[in-house]
Amino acid sequence: MSISRHASATPATWREVPVPEQHLPLPWPVVARSQELAAGERFPPHVHAWNQLVFATEGVLQVTVAHARHVISPQQALWVPTGTVHHTGALGPAAFRNLYLADDVALGMPSQCVVLEVSPLLRELIVELGQVRPQDDAAYYAQLCALVTAQLRRQPQHTRHLPWPQDARLQRWCQALYDQPADARGVDAWARQLGASSRTLARQFERETGMNLRAWRTRLRLLRAIEWLAQGRSPTLIAHELGYASASAFNYMFRVETGMSPLQWRKSRAA
Repeated sequence: MSISRHASATPATWREVPVPEQHLPLPWPVVARSQELAAGERFPPHVHAWNQLVFATEGVLQVTVAHARHVISPQQALWVPTGTVHHTGALGPAAFRNLYLADDVALGMPSQCVVLEVSPLLRELIVELGQVRPQDDAAYYAQLCALVTAQLRRQPQHTRHLPWPQDARLQRWCQALYDQPADARGVDAWARQLGASSRTLARQFERETGMNLRAWRTRLRLLRAIEWLAQGRSPTLIAHELGYASASAFNYMFRVETGMSPLQWRKSRAA
């Protein structure tokens, strides 16, 4: 059965797929693993005895780590340190290109999850690493491993993620906004629906996410915009689905947050 490239998954439609077997120790400092994921397929929460670079050459991934959601486009990857519980799902059909990296102080990578920008060179190195059989050319494979680790340290890092609260009531609220980002109701309206005072709700939200509702909603809309742009939706349609009064208002938000317009982002991805 073919799957539309514009298909989008929500947590209610996730279908869990088995986590690949883990073999210790890693046979090489860097090991590539490729897998095609259909829209809505997700690995259950799991942990690795090595570092992981979550990356897809095509499609958009959602990675949940602790109480944060990361939406990863093909120009980005998520660094997941050894021992971090996480689960990854494909919001649309995705070409999952994963790297496992053995612990090594020379890596020089962060001890916490960070989103990395993926340069064209790093992308091609990851693809090449996944196509080479190390038993056929061990010297060349070792060179690729060294180049990949050197490039990882050179990629710009940022912490663009969506904090997710622990409280069950706040989780229901955040999930409702994630599913319907055009919902413009403020704290007072949600407080009545959730059975709490607006002051209590606002304070608890900021305490658990580190952001007020306005900032959190902007981050949510940005990540959903990135997700939908990568699926091929038009900026005008995205502006409407995110609840913006006009495409220009959406474009302004996107430019402030990313430094480029939605169309420029799409062109840079295509390039």
